[in-house]
Amino acid sequence: MTDTSLRRLRYAMVGGGRDAFIGAVHRKAIALDGQAELVAGALSSSAQKARASGCDLGLADARNHGDWRALLDDELKRPPHERIDFVSIVTPNHMHFPVAQAFVEAGFHVVCDKPLVHTRAQAEALVEAVARRGTVFGVTYNYTGYPMVRQAREMVRSGALGELRKIVVEYNQGWLATRLEGEGNKQAAWRSDPAQSGAAGAIGDIGSHAENLVATVTGLAIESLCADLNSLPGRPLDDDASLLLRFEGGARGVLVASQISTGLENDLRLRISGALGTLEWHQERPSELTHLPHDGPKRVYTRGTPWLCESARRASRLPSGHPEGFIEAFANVYGGVIADIRATQSGVPADPLAADYPRVEDGARGVRFIERTVASARSEVKWTAW
Repeated sequence: MTDTSLRRLRYAMVGGGRDAFIGAVHRKAIALDGQAELVAGALSSSAQKARASGCDLGLADARNHGDWRALLDDELKRPPHERIDFVSIVTPNHMHFPVAQAFVEAGFHVVCDKPLVHTRAQAEALVEAVARRGTVFGVTYNYTGYPMVRQAREMVRSGALGELRKIVVEYNQGWLATRLEGEGNKQAAWRSDPAQSGAAGAIGDIGSHAENLVATVTGLAIESLCADLNSLPGRPLDDDASLLLRFEGGARGVLVASQISTGLENDLRLRISGALGTLEWHQERPSELTHLPHDGPKRVYTRGTPWLCESARRASRLPSGHPEGFIEAFANVYGGVIADIRATQSGVPADPLAADYPRVEDGARGVRFIERTVASARSEVKWTAW
């Protein structure tokens, strides 16, 4: 097999061209550790814009494509030692499934932005294809990459909180408090369009992050939920969501996802309470994790310190007191994917602490969460089974 340990991996990007927000974030995150380089792309649904965007990024003409099918065809024609090692999909939601399915079936490793796809059937098809083809598939629930989220996960799993009783997660933004989709804002336009975004608005865009954060840290499975979805007059998809959750084992939860909370920026916060204490984490203060034990004073853990768990320590690049944040969390997710790809290519089992990232199964569960939430909001029945 080709030894990839001494070279940077090659990747292609689909979507993320001019005027796109998240594509640039992905590229910066991938570049942070010097483990992979962008060599090919189809960066827009417009062929002209795609090629112009590729020129902006210095792509060679031969690998700067007008659409994703041409990108895939070109890669398959190349000898194996020249092909990309993985593709990063950062398109609007409606393109996730066809692009991801085609690249997986062709044997390529994939990283896809969330939410994974539009429907449960599509999600199950991707899970099956990944298992059958043996490819690596990461989903960029980037908040799982924060060191203090990984510290919280370890503390919950080790029993520091005892039996879990109450989980409260909120993701509040205010950027859609006005009708930006009618003012030429590209991000608002596609997110409020059911054909592109899917059946959900805020609950798919940021509520899926909240669900994944809870599942990652607690390991709890939702048993049933009761959802209320709302939107500004004339907006076809939800922009505000409130959910009650019941988890297997008896814990209860509350999930809020709002993009009309005027004045709020990216206010994601998690509180987990158990028989022995509570943990609190706030994304806008990501380097701190607060522990409130029932038998002692409040403790504040900080990123980069030596008494954190190994997973949290590995996720830090700088000493404590030097801020790390959003880009670094994204980079940790990509670092996990890249470690798994290198392990797969070398035939050596991956180090679980190195290959720590959300997988296609996590994305599929997120799609299930979105579907059940929408079904609950439309139902007259109080509780909707998972």
